Amino acid sequence: MADYVLAIDQGTTSSRAIVFTKSGEIHSSGQKEHEQIFPKAGWVEHDPAEIWTNTREVVGLALTRGNITYSDIAAIGITNQRETAVVWDKNTGEAVYNAIVWQDTRTSKIVAELGGDEGADKYKAICGLPLATYFSGPKVKWILDNVEGAREKAEAGDLLFGNTDAWVVWNMTGGTDGGVHVTDVTNASRTMLMDLKTLSWDEGIASDMGIPLSMLPEIRSSSEVYGEGRMKGMVPGVPIAGILGDQQAATFGQACFEKGMSKNTYGTGNFMLLNTGTEIVPSENGLLTTVCYKIGEQDAVYALEGSIAVTGSLVQWLRDNIGMIKDAPEIETLAKKVDDNGGAYVVPAFSGLFAPYWKDDARGAIVGLTRFVNKNHIARAALESTAYQTREVLDAMNADSGVELSELRVDGGMIANETLMQFQADILGVDVVRPKVAETTALGAAYAAGIAVGFWQGEQDVIDNWAEGARWSPKMPDAERERLYRQWKKAVTKTFDWVDDDVEAVEEAAAEEAADD
Repeated sequence: MADYVLAIDQGTTSSRAIVFTKSGEIHSSGQKEHEQIFPKAGWVEHDPAEIWTNTREVVGLALTRGNITYSDIAAIGITNQRETAVVWDKNTGEAVYNAIVWQDTRTSKIVAELGGDEGADKYKAICGLPLATYFSGPKVKWILDNVEGAREKAEAGDLLFGNTDAWVVWNMTGGTDGGVHVTDVTNASRTMLMDLKTLSWDEGIASDMGIPLSMLPEIRSSSEVYGEGRMKGMVPGVPIAGILGDQQAATFGQACFEKGMSKNTYGTGNFMLLNTGTEIVPSENGLLTTVCYKIGEQDAVYALEGSIAVTGSLVQWLRDNIGMIKDAPEIETLAKKVDDNGGAYVVPAFSGLFAPYWKDDARGAIVGLTRFVNKNHIARAALESTAYQTREVLDAMNADSGVELSELRVDGGMIANETLMQFQADILGVDVVRPKVAETTALGAAYAAGIAVGFWQGEQDVIDNWAEGARWSPKMPDAERERLYRQWKKAVTKTFDWVDDDVEAVEEAAAEEAADD
Protein backbone atom coordinates (compact mmCIF):
# COMPACT_ATOMS: atom_id res chain seq x y z
CA MET A 1 0.00 0.00 0.00
CA ALA A 2 1.26 3.50 -0.85
CA ASP A 3 2.25 5.36 2.32
CA TYR A 4 2.88 8.88 1.01
CA VAL A 5 1.49 11.74 -1.05
CA LEU A 6 3.76 13.87 -3.24
CA ALA A 7 3.24 17.61 -3.68
CA ILE A 8 4.87 19.63 -6.46
CA ASP A 9 5.14 23.32 -5.56
CA GLN A 10 6.01 25.28 -8.70
CA GLY A 11 6.78 28.69 -7.20
CA THR A 12 8.01 32.06 -8.38
CA THR A 13 11.67 31.51 -7.56
CA SER A 14 11.95 27.73 -7.40
CA SER A 15 10.25 24.39 -7.92
CA ARG A 16 9.96 21.96 -5.02
CA ALA A 17 8.77 18.43 -4.51
CA ILE A 18 7.79 17.37 -1.00
CA VAL A 19 6.75 13.91 0.15
CA PHE A 20 4.24 13.93 3.04
CA THR A 21 3.26 11.19 5.47
CA LYS A 22 -0.28 10.35 6.59
CA SER A 23 0.15 12.63 9.62
CA GLY A 24 0.97 15.58 7.34
CA GLU A 25 4.67 15.64 8.18
CA ILE A 26 7.53 16.03 5.69
CA HIS A 27 9.26 12.76 4.76
CA SER A 28 11.66 14.13 2.14
CA SER A 29 12.00 16.97 -0.36
CA GLY A 30 13.92 18.42 -3.28
CA GLN A 31 14.18 22.02 -4.47
CA LYS A 32 15.81 23.91 -7.32
CA GLU A 33 15.72 27.60 -8.25
CA HIS A 34 15.09 28.81 -11.79
CA GLU A 35 16.34 31.92 -13.53
CA GLN A 36 14.56 35.25 -13.06
CA ILE A 37 14.60 37.00 -16.46
CA PHE A 38 14.23 40.82 -16.64
CA PRO A 39 14.31 41.88 -20.32
CA LYS A 40 13.14 45.45 -19.59
CA ALA A 41 12.14 47.55 -16.62
CA GLY A 42 8.91 46.10 -15.23
CA TRP A 43 9.19 42.89 -17.29
CA VAL A 44 9.60 39.58 -15.44
CA GLU A 45 9.83 36.22 -17.23
CA HIS A 46 10.62 32.54 -16.62
CA ASP A 47 11.72 29.85 -19.05
CA PRO A 48 8.91 27.21 -19.13
CA ALA A 49 11.32 24.52 -20.37
CA GLU A 50 13.60 25.16 -17.40
CA ILE A 51 10.62 24.96 -15.04
CA TRP A 52 9.62 21.57 -16.46
CA THR A 53 13.19 20.23 -16.34
CA ASN A 54 13.57 21.40 -12.74
CA THR A 55 10.22 19.88 -11.79
CA ARG A 56 11.34 16.44 -12.97
CA GLU A 57 14.66 16.85 -11.18
CA VAL A 58 13.17 17.82 -7.81
CA VAL A 59 10.70 14.92 -7.97
CA GLY A 60 13.67 12.60 -8.46
CA LEU A 61 15.51 14.24 -5.56
CA ALA A 62 12.55 13.92 -3.21
CA LEU A 63 12.03 10.24 -4.01
CA THR A 64 15.74 9.42 -3.78
CA ARG A 65 16.26 11.27 -0.50
CA GLY A 66 13.21 9.56 0.94
CA ASN A 67 14.48 6.15 -0.19
CA ILE A 68 11.18 5.48 -1.95
CA THR A 69 9.90 5.01 -5.50
CA TYR A 70 6.80 6.16 -7.35
CA SER A 71 5.02 2.96 -6.23
CA ASP A 72 5.06 4.33 -2.66
CA ILE A 73 3.10 7.43 -3.74
CA ALA A 74 -0.70 7.34 -3.46
CA ALA A 75 -1.33 10.60 -5.35
CA ILE A 76 0.27 13.80 -6.55
CA GLY A 77 -0.92 17.33 -5.81
CA ILE A 78 0.16 20.40 -7.77
CA THR A 79 0.41 23.94 -6.43
CA ASN A 80 1.82 26.85 -8.35
CA GLN A 81 2.58 30.49 -8.82
CA ARG A 82 -0.73 31.88 -10.00
CA GLU A 83 -1.27 34.43 -12.80
CA THR A 84 2.03 33.48 -14.48
CA ALA A 85 1.00 32.79 -18.07
CA VAL A 86 2.45 30.09 -20.32
CA VAL A 87 1.41 29.74 -23.98
CA TRP A 88 2.67 26.68 -25.85
CA ASP A 89 2.26 24.80 -29.10
CA LYS A 90 0.35 21.57 -28.46
CA ASN A 91 2.01 19.91 -31.47
CA THR A 92 5.63 20.58 -30.50
CA GLY A 93 5.28 20.99 -26.74
CA GLU A 94 7.38 24.15 -26.88
CA ALA A 95 6.38 27.50 -25.40
CA VAL A 96 5.99 30.24 -28.01
CA TYR A 97 7.39 32.78 -25.52
CA ASN A 98 8.78 32.82 -22.01
CA ALA A 99 6.26 32.59 -19.18
CA ILE A 100 5.13 36.11 -18.24
CA VAL A 101 5.28 36.29 -14.46
CA TRP A 102 2.54 37.67 -12.20
CA GLN A 103 4.80 40.58 -11.18
CA ASP A 104 5.22 41.74 -14.79
CA THR A 105 3.74 45.18 -15.66
CA ARG A 106 4.12 45.25 -19.47
CA THR A 107 0.35 44.93 -19.99
CA SER A 108 -0.48 48.30 -18.40
CA LYS A 109 -1.54 49.83 -21.74
CA ILE A 110 -3.61 46.75 -22.64
CA VAL A 111 -5.34 46.98 -19.27
CA ALA A 112 -6.12 50.66 -19.76
CA GLU A 113 -7.48 50.06 -23.27
CA LEU A 114 -9.67 47.17 -22.10
CA GLY A 115 -11.11 49.28 -19.29
CA GLY A 116 -11.90 52.23 -21.53
CA ASP A 117 -14.51 54.57 -20.07
CA GLU A 118 -15.68 51.89 -17.64
CA GLY A 119 -12.30 51.68 -15.92
CA ALA A 120 -10.68 48.99 -13.83
CA ASP A 121 -13.95 47.52 -12.52
CA LYS A 122 -15.32 46.69 -15.97
CA TYR A 123 -15.35 42.90 -15.42
CA LYS A 124 -15.30 42.82 -11.62
CA ALA A 125 -18.93 41.75 -11.22
CA ILE A 126 -18.21 38.68 -13.36
CA CYS A 127 -14.72 37.59 -12.36
CA GLY A 128 -14.22 39.31 -9.00
CA LEU A 129 -11.04 41.04 -10.17
CA PRO A 130 -10.11 44.56 -11.23
CA LEU A 131 -8.37 45.06 -14.55
CA ALA A 132 -4.70 44.93 -13.59
CA THR A 133 -1.37 43.79 -14.98
CA TYR A 134 -1.32 41.10 -12.26
CA PHE A 135 -3.70 38.66 -13.95
CA SER A 136 -3.15 36.10 -16.73
CA GLY A 137 -5.67 37.17 -19.38
CA PRO A 138 -3.97 40.41 -20.47
CA LYS A 139 -0.62 38.58 -20.55
CA VAL A 140 -2.03 36.06 -23.05
CA LYS A 141 -3.32 38.92 -25.18
CA TRP A 142 0.16 40.48 -25.14
CA ILE A 143 1.73 37.23 -26.35
CA LEU A 144 -0.81 36.82 -29.15
CA ASP A 145 -0.36 40.47 -30.18
CA ASN A 146 3.44 40.56 -30.05
CA VAL A 147 4.87 37.10 -30.85
CA GLU A 148 5.14 36.57 -34.59
CA GLY A 149 2.69 33.94 -35.84
CA ALA A 150 1.16 33.35 -32.41
CA ARG A 151 -2.29 34.71 -33.17
CA GLU A 152 -2.57 32.71 -36.38
CA LYS A 153 -1.58 29.52 -34.55
CA ALA A 154 -4.03 30.29 -31.74
CA GLU A 155 -6.91 30.82 -34.15
CA ALA A 156 -6.00 27.55 -35.89
CA GLY A 157 -6.33 25.74 -32.54
CA ASP A 158 -2.63 24.91 -32.21
CA LEU A 159 -1.82 26.90 -29.05
CA LEU A 160 -2.67 26.14 -25.43
CA PHE A 161 -2.61 28.45 -22.43
CA GLY A 162 -2.32 27.83 -18.72
CA ASN A 163 -0.89 29.09 -15.49
CA THR A 164 2.11 26.97 -14.53
CA ASP A 165 -0.14 24.30 -12.97
CA ALA A 166 -1.58 23.48 -16.40
CA TRP A 167 1.89 23.47 -17.98
CA VAL A 168 3.22 20.99 -15.39
CA VAL A 169 0.16 18.71 -15.51
CA TRP A 170 0.12 18.65 -19.33
CA ASN A 171 3.76 17.59 -19.41
CA MET A 172 3.42 15.08 -16.56
CA THR A 173 0.51 13.34 -18.28
CA GLY A 174 2.26 12.92 -21.61
CA GLY A 175 2.64 16.33 -23.23
CA THR A 176 2.31 15.99 -27.00
CA ASP A 177 1.43 12.32 -26.47
CA GLY A 178 -1.99 12.69 -24.84
CA GLY A 179 -1.22 15.32 -22.22
CA VAL A 180 -4.25 16.43 -20.17
CA HIS A 181 -5.02 20.14 -20.53
CA VAL A 182 -6.77 21.09 -17.29
CA THR A 183 -6.71 23.63 -14.49
CA ASP A 184 -8.66 23.99 -11.29
CA VAL A 185 -11.17 26.63 -10.23
CA THR A 186 -8.67 28.50 -8.06
CA ASN A 187 -6.21 29.03 -10.92
CA ALA A 188 -9.00 29.79 -13.38
CA SER A 189 -10.26 32.48 -11.02
CA ARG A 190 -6.93 34.33 -11.43
CA THR A 191 -7.09 34.76 -15.19
CA MET A 192 -9.89 37.40 -15.38
CA LEU A 193 -11.58 34.98 -17.78
CA MET A 194 -13.75 32.88 -15.43
CA ASP A 195 -17.28 33.65 -14.24
CA LEU A 196 -17.23 33.20 -10.45
CA LYS A 197 -20.87 32.13 -10.35
CA THR A 198 -20.84 29.50 -13.11
CA LEU A 199 -17.17 28.46 -12.71
CA SER A 200 -16.85 28.47 -16.49
CA TRP A 201 -14.97 30.60 -19.02
CA ASP A 202 -16.73 33.84 -19.91
CA GLU A 203 -16.93 34.10 -23.69
CA GLY A 204 -17.45 37.87 -23.64
CA ILE A 205 -14.30 38.66 -21.69
CA ALA A 206 -12.25 36.17 -23.72
CA SER A 207 -13.54 37.80 -26.91
CA ASP A 208 -12.66 41.29 -25.64
CA MET A 209 -9.11 40.10 -25.00
CA GLY A 210 -8.91 38.29 -28.35
CA ILE A 211 -8.28 34.91 -26.73
CA PRO A 212 -9.76 31.87 -28.55
CA LEU A 213 -11.62 29.56 -26.17
CA SER A 214 -9.75 26.62 -27.73
CA MET A 215 -6.61 27.81 -25.90
CA LEU A 216 -8.16 27.54 -22.46
CA PRO A 217 -7.82 24.47 -20.22
CA GLU A 218 -10.82 22.56 -18.93
CA ILE A 219 -11.84 23.88 -15.51
CA ARG A 220 -12.07 21.14 -12.87
CA SER A 221 -12.41 20.99 -9.09
CA SER A 222 -9.37 21.27 -6.81
CA SER A 223 -9.59 17.65 -5.65
CA GLU A 224 -10.24 14.91 -8.21
CA VAL A 225 -8.20 12.60 -10.47
CA TYR A 226 -7.23 14.52 -13.63
CA GLY A 227 -4.97 11.86 -15.14
CA GLU A 228 -1.97 9.66 -14.41
CA GLY A 229 1.72 10.38 -14.57
CA ARG A 230 3.74 9.16 -17.52
CA MET A 231 7.36 8.00 -17.49
CA LYS A 232 8.71 11.42 -18.50
CA GLY A 233 7.24 12.77 -15.28
CA MET A 234 9.01 10.01 -13.30
CA VAL A 235 5.74 8.91 -11.69
CA PRO A 236 4.15 6.45 -14.15
CA GLY A 237 0.63 5.41 -13.23
CA VAL A 238 0.41 7.65 -10.15
CA PRO A 239 -2.85 9.67 -10.12
CA ILE A 240 -2.50 13.44 -10.32
CA ALA A 241 -5.44 14.32 -8.12
CA GLY A 242 -5.11 17.82 -6.66
CA ILE A 243 -4.52 21.31 -8.06
CA LEU A 244 -4.62 24.50 -6.01
CA GLY A 245 -3.09 27.91 -6.70
CA ASP A 246 -0.37 28.51 -4.13
CA GLN A 247 -2.27 30.86 -1.84
CA GLN A 248 -5.41 28.76 -1.85
CA ALA A 249 -3.26 25.70 -1.18
CA ALA A 250 -1.77 27.41 1.87
CA THR A 251 -5.28 28.27 3.09
CA PHE A 252 -6.22 24.60 2.70
CA GLY A 253 -3.05 23.44 4.43
CA GLN A 254 -3.74 25.83 7.32
CA ALA A 255 -7.16 24.16 7.79
CA CYS A 256 -9.00 27.46 7.27
CA PHE A 257 -12.25 25.69 6.42
CA GLU A 258 -14.64 27.78 8.50
CA LYS A 259 -16.13 31.03 7.28
CA GLY A 260 -14.14 33.91 8.77
CA MET A 261 -10.84 32.01 9.12
CA SER A 262 -7.81 33.67 7.56
CA LYS A 263 -4.15 33.01 6.76
CA ASN A 264 -1.27 35.10 5.46
CA THR A 265 1.58 33.71 3.36
CA TYR A 266 4.97 35.44 3.43
CA GLY A 267 6.82 34.59 0.23
CA THR A 268 8.02 36.54 -2.80
CA GLY A 269 4.94 38.63 -2.10
CA ASN A 270 2.36 38.42 0.67
CA PHE A 271 -1.13 37.01 0.24
CA MET A 272 -3.87 37.06 2.85
CA LEU A 273 -7.05 35.03 2.27
CA LEU A 274 -10.27 35.15 4.26
CA ASN A 275 -12.72 32.25 3.86
CA THR A 276 -16.19 33.62 3.02
CA GLY A 277 -17.87 30.22 2.70
CA THR A 278 -20.10 29.55 -0.27
CA GLU A 279 -20.94 33.25 -0.53
CA ILE A 280 -19.34 35.46 -3.18
CA VAL A 281 -18.45 38.68 -1.32
CA PRO A 282 -17.68 41.69 -3.56
CA SER A 283 -14.96 43.95 -2.18
CA GLU A 284 -15.46 47.66 -1.69
CA ASN A 285 -11.96 48.16 -0.27
CA GLY A 286 -9.46 47.04 -2.92
CA LEU A 287 -9.49 43.30 -2.29
CA LEU A 288 -10.02 40.46 -4.75
CA THR A 289 -12.95 38.06 -4.75
CA THR A 290 -11.64 34.62 -5.64
CA VAL A 291 -12.32 30.89 -5.36
CA CYS A 292 -10.79 29.40 -2.21
CA TYR A 293 -11.21 25.71 -3.14
CA LYS A 294 -13.66 23.16 -4.46
CA ILE A 295 -13.56 19.54 -3.30
CA GLY A 296 -14.94 17.21 -5.97
CA GLU A 297 -18.68 17.64 -6.40
CA GLN A 298 -19.07 19.83 -3.30
CA ASP A 299 -20.00 23.51 -3.67
CA ALA A 300 -17.17 25.93 -4.30
CA VAL A 301 -15.87 27.87 -1.30
CA TYR A 302 -14.93 31.51 -1.93
CA ALA A 303 -12.51 33.97 -0.36
CA LEU A 304 -11.50 37.59 -0.16
CA GLU A 305 -7.82 38.11 -0.92
CA GLY A 306 -5.34 40.87 -0.30
CA SER A 307 -2.36 40.54 -2.65
CA ILE A 308 0.93 42.33 -1.93
CA ALA A 309 3.48 42.28 -4.74
CA VAL A 310 6.80 42.67 -2.92
CA THR A 311 7.79 41.35 0.51
CA GLY A 312 10.35 38.52 0.42
CA SER A 313 11.60 39.77 -2.94
CA LEU A 314 12.56 43.04 -1.19
CA VAL A 315 15.05 41.03 0.87
CA GLN A 316 16.34 39.45 -2.36
CA TRP A 317 16.73 42.95 -3.84
CA LEU A 318 18.78 44.12 -0.86
CA ARG A 319 20.97 41.02 -1.27
CA ASP A 320 21.34 40.80 -5.05
CA ASN A 321 20.91 44.35 -6.35
CA ILE A 322 22.24 46.46 -3.48
CA GLY A 323 24.67 44.02 -1.85
CA MET A 324 23.65 45.12 1.65
CA ILE A 325 23.39 41.54 2.94
CA LYS A 326 25.06 38.27 1.95
CA ASP A 327 22.06 36.03 2.60
CA ALA A 328 18.42 36.45 3.60
CA PRO A 329 18.81 35.62 7.33
CA GLU A 330 21.34 38.45 7.69
CA ILE A 331 18.57 41.02 7.39
CA GLU A 332 17.27 40.01 10.82
CA THR A 333 20.80 40.20 12.26
CA LEU A 334 21.08 43.80 11.09
CA ALA A 335 17.54 44.74 12.12
CA LYS A 336 18.10 43.51 15.69
CA LYS A 337 21.02 45.92 16.13
CA VAL A 338 18.60 48.87 16.38
CA ASP A 339 15.45 49.43 18.45
CA ASP A 340 13.41 51.00 15.65
CA ASN A 341 13.58 52.16 12.03
CA GLY A 342 15.15 55.53 12.87
CA GLY A 343 12.27 57.26 11.08
CA ALA A 344 12.95 55.53 7.73
CA TYR A 345 10.29 53.71 5.71
CA VAL A 346 10.80 51.47 2.67
CA VAL A 347 7.85 51.22 0.28
CA PRO A 348 8.75 48.45 -2.22
CA ALA A 349 6.45 49.36 -5.10
CA PHE A 350 8.74 47.69 -7.65
CA SER A 351 5.76 46.39 -9.62
CA GLY A 352 3.41 49.18 -8.67
CA LEU A 353 1.13 48.69 -5.69
CA PHE A 354 -1.33 45.81 -5.40
CA ALA A 355 -4.02 45.65 -2.69
CA PRO A 356 -5.61 47.83 -1.56
CA TYR A 357 -4.36 50.55 -3.98
CA TRP A 358 -3.98 48.87 -7.41
CA LYS A 359 -1.65 51.54 -8.79
CA ASP A 360 0.62 50.15 -11.50
CA ASP A 361 2.24 53.58 -11.97
CA ALA A 362 3.69 53.61 -8.44
CA ARG A 363 7.40 52.96 -7.89
CA GLY A 364 9.45 52.12 -4.81
CA ALA A 365 10.76 54.70 -2.38
CA ILE A 366 12.81 55.04 0.81
CA VAL A 367 11.60 58.06 2.76
CA GLY A 368 12.20 59.73 6.13
CA LEU A 369 15.98 59.63 5.76
CA THR A 370 18.27 61.64 8.06
CA ARG A 371 22.02 61.44 8.74
CA PHE A 372 21.13 59.29 11.76
CA VAL A 373 19.83 56.43 9.60
CA ASN A 374 22.25 53.57 8.87
CA LYS A 375 21.99 50.20 7.11
CA ASN A 376 20.60 48.58 10.26
CA HIS A 377 17.65 50.99 10.20
CA ILE A 378 17.12 50.28 6.48
CA ALA A 379 17.14 46.54 7.17
CA ARG A 380 14.57 46.99 9.92
CA ALA A 381 12.44 49.29 7.73
CA ALA A 382 12.52 46.67 4.96
CA LEU A 383 11.19 44.00 7.32
CA GLU A 384 8.61 46.36 8.77
CA SER A 385 7.28 47.18 5.29
CA THR A 386 5.96 43.61 5.05
CA ALA A 387 4.07 44.01 8.32
CA TYR A 388 2.66 47.42 7.37
CA GLN A 389 1.40 46.18 4.02
CA THR A 390 -0.25 43.25 5.78
CA ARG A 391 -1.97 45.70 8.17
CA GLU A 392 -3.40 47.60 5.19
CA VAL A 393 -4.85 44.39 3.76
CA LEU A 394 -6.25 43.31 7.13
CA ASP A 395 -7.98 46.66 7.57
CA ALA A 396 -9.61 46.21 4.15
CA MET A 397 -10.71 42.67 5.05
CA ASN A 398 -12.26 43.82 8.31
CA ALA A 399 -14.16 46.53 6.43
CA ASP A 400 -15.41 44.17 3.69
CA SER A 401 -16.33 41.24 5.93
CA GLY A 402 -17.53 43.11 9.00
CA VAL A 403 -15.65 40.59 11.12
CA GLU A 404 -12.68 41.58 13.30
CA LEU A 405 -9.89 38.99 13.03
CA SER A 406 -8.94 37.44 16.39
CA GLU A 407 -5.67 35.83 15.25
CA LEU A 408 -3.70 35.39 12.03
CA ARG A 409 -2.28 32.05 10.86
CA VAL A 410 0.96 32.57 8.96
CA ASP A 411 3.17 30.52 6.66
CA GLY A 412 5.90 30.95 4.05
CA GLY A 413 9.64 31.46 4.16
CA MET A 414 9.68 34.76 6.07
CA ILE A 415 7.92 33.37 9.15
CA ALA A 416 11.30 32.04 10.32
CA ASN A 417 12.13 35.70 11.03
CA GLU A 418 11.01 36.15 14.63
CA THR A 419 11.71 39.89 14.64
CA LEU A 420 9.25 40.30 11.76
CA MET A 421 6.65 38.05 13.39
CA GLN A 422 6.71 40.02 16.65
CA PHE A 423 6.45 43.33 14.81
CA GLN A 424 3.60 41.87 12.74
CA ALA A 425 1.68 41.05 15.92
CA ASP A 426 2.47 44.51 17.29
CA ILE A 427 1.29 46.44 14.25
CA LEU A 428 -1.85 44.30 13.80
CA GLY A 429 -2.80 44.20 17.46
CA VAL A 430 -3.70 40.48 17.21
CA ASP A 431 -1.86 37.20 17.85
CA VAL A 432 0.20 35.75 15.01
CA VAL A 433 0.31 31.94 14.91
CA ARG A 434 2.86 29.77 13.08
CA PRO A 435 1.94 26.11 12.45
CA LYS A 436 4.19 23.20 13.38
CA VAL A 437 4.54 22.27 9.69
CA ALA A 438 5.35 25.55 7.96
CA GLU A 439 5.26 24.18 4.37
CA THR A 440 1.51 24.68 4.20
CA THR A 441 1.37 25.50 0.48
CA ALA A 442 2.74 22.13 -0.59
CA LEU A 443 0.84 20.46 2.24
CA GLY A 444 -2.48 21.89 1.05
CA ALA A 445 -1.93 20.49 -2.45
CA ALA A 446 -1.02 17.13 -0.93
CA TYR A 447 -4.20 17.11 1.14
CA ALA A 448 -6.36 17.93 -1.89
CA ALA A 449 -4.82 15.06 -3.84
CA GLY A 450 -4.95 12.64 -0.94
CA ILE A 451 -8.61 13.37 -0.23
CA ALA A 452 -9.45 12.67 -3.88
CA VAL A 453 -8.04 9.12 -3.69
CA GLY A 454 -9.14 8.31 -0.13
CA PHE A 455 -5.69 8.61 1.45
CA TRP A 456 -7.30 11.15 3.76
CA GLN A 457 -11.03 11.05 4.41
CA GLY A 458 -11.73 14.78 4.21
CA GLU A 459 -11.27 18.18 5.81
CA GLN A 460 -11.47 16.79 9.35
CA ASP A 461 -8.22 14.87 8.83
CA VAL A 462 -6.56 18.16 7.84
CA ILE A 463 -7.92 19.86 10.96
CA ASP A 464 -6.73 17.00 13.16
CA ASN A 465 -3.22 17.12 11.67
CA TRP A 466 -2.81 20.90 12.09
CA ALA A 467 -0.79 21.90 15.16
CA GLU A 468 0.43 25.22 16.52
CA GLY A 469 4.18 25.71 16.37
CA ALA A 470 4.69 29.22 17.77
CA ARG A 471 2.63 32.26 18.79
CA TRP A 472 3.45 35.97 19.02
CA SER A 473 1.21 38.35 20.99
CA PRO A 474 1.13 42.17 20.67
CA LYS A 475 3.37 44.10 23.07
CA MET A 476 3.26 47.58 21.51
CA PRO A 477 1.14 50.35 23.13
CA ASP A 478 -1.87 51.36 21.02
CA ALA A 479 -0.70 54.97 20.62
CA GLU A 480 2.71 53.89 19.28
CA ARG A 481 1.10 51.39 16.90
CA GLU A 482 -1.11 54.04 15.37
CA ARG A 483 1.71 56.64 15.17
CA LEU A 484 3.95 54.25 13.21
CA TYR A 485 1.11 53.18 10.95
CA ARG A 486 0.16 56.80 10.23
CA GLN A 487 3.74 57.51 9.14
CA TRP A 488 3.68 54.42 6.91
CA LYS A 489 0.51 55.59 5.18
CA LYS A 490 2.18 58.93 4.53
CA ALA A 491 5.23 57.17 3.06
CA VAL A 492 3.04 55.14 0.67
CA THR A 493 1.55 58.30 -0.85
CA LYS A 494 5.05 59.36 -1.96
CA THR A 495 5.14 56.47 -4.46
CA PHE A 496 1.91 57.36 -6.30
CA ASP A 497 1.79 58.48 -9.94
CA TRP A 498 5.53 58.11 -10.48
CA VAL A 499 5.44 56.64 -13.98
CA ASP A 500 4.45 58.83 -16.90
CA ASP A 501 5.46 58.67 -20.55
CA ASP A 502 8.85 60.30 -19.94
CA VAL A 503 9.71 58.03 -17.02
CA GLU A 504 8.59 54.96 -18.97
CA ALA A 505 10.84 55.94 -21.90
CA VAL A 506 13.85 56.39 -19.60
CA GLU A 507 13.18 53.00 -17.92
CA GLU A 508 13.02 51.24 -21.30
CA ALA A 509 16.20 52.95 -22.56
CA ALA A 510 18.09 51.97 -19.39
CA ALA A 511 16.93 48.36 -19.73
CA GLU A 512 18.01 48.19 -23.38
CA GLU A 513 21.44 49.66 -22.51
CA ALA A 514 21.86 47.08 -19.72
CA ALA A 515 20.92 44.27 -22.13
CA ASP A 516 23.51 45.48 -24.65
CA ASP A 517 26.22 45.51 -21.95
